[in-house]
Amino acid sequence: MTTDNTPALLDFHRISVMRGERLALDELTLKIQCGEHAAILGPNGSGKSTLIKTITRECYPLIREGSSMTILGRSRWNVFELRHVMGIVSNDLAASCSRDITGLEAALSGFFSSIGICPQHEVTAEMREKAADVLALLEISHLADRYMNEMSSGEAHRVLIGRALVHDPRVLLLDEPSTSLDLFAQQELRSILRKLAASGLGILLVTHQLSDIIPEIERVILMRNGRVFRDGGKAEYLAAPLLTELFGLPVDLTQRDGYYHAW
Repeated sequence: MTTDNTPALLDFHRISVMRGERLALDELTLKIQCGEHAAILGPNGSGKSTLIKTITRECYPLIREGSSMTILGRSRWNVFELRHVMGIVSNDLAASCSRDITGLEAALSGFFSSIGICPQHEVTAEMREKAADVLALLEISHLADRYMNEMSSGEAHRVLIGRALVHDPRVLLLDEPSTSLDLFAQQELRSILRKLAASGLGILLVTHQLSDIIPEIERVILMRNGRVFRDGGKAEYLAAPLLTELFGLPVDLTQRDGYYHAW
């Protein structure tokens, strides 16, 4: 839980970001507290991926009067320090980890912000113990010696979550986590995310799939055209009329066991 003296995890005020000649974020304002479980939802092209890249310092906002951006109260971060605060799992990372490295090596590489272990890396016994503990927490100890390119997509995703967790980050940030996963792997992933959310870890989920939103996520941020379209409680904003407006086509909605499904 946060206190009044705890700075927000993210506090963005009127930030604008260009991707080439296109304005991808348009004076976006967003504040997320530490420990929150939130989902950012929107159609392709709404600015979700740019927002993630702005959080991770791959993209930078335009310098404009009245615009500000802080993470844990700081406007400047060493990127390597930031990775200790935020555990990041992205599809870009998944594509990079498809070569011949084992599950344990992939988890250990989180300590070095690398892909796999390089000869210059000094892996300590404490690092190995922590990586093994994380794999056990995620119920994938059996993948420690298996090569990433021999794993299913679901197994590889769970290993990459382990890679993100070795630093005990304050928040786990997931970008389209169910992409390329079959129904069984999606169910396993959601079970693991529920376990992590129950442990007190903050979860920030970016998706365009309603079924990715686990019951522990109570806040939804709907994005459209580079701006926040709606922001608030899941019960209020995961509604068929709003989703119809957001996605630009008729949406029907059902809810079962805390999950929402749209078609």
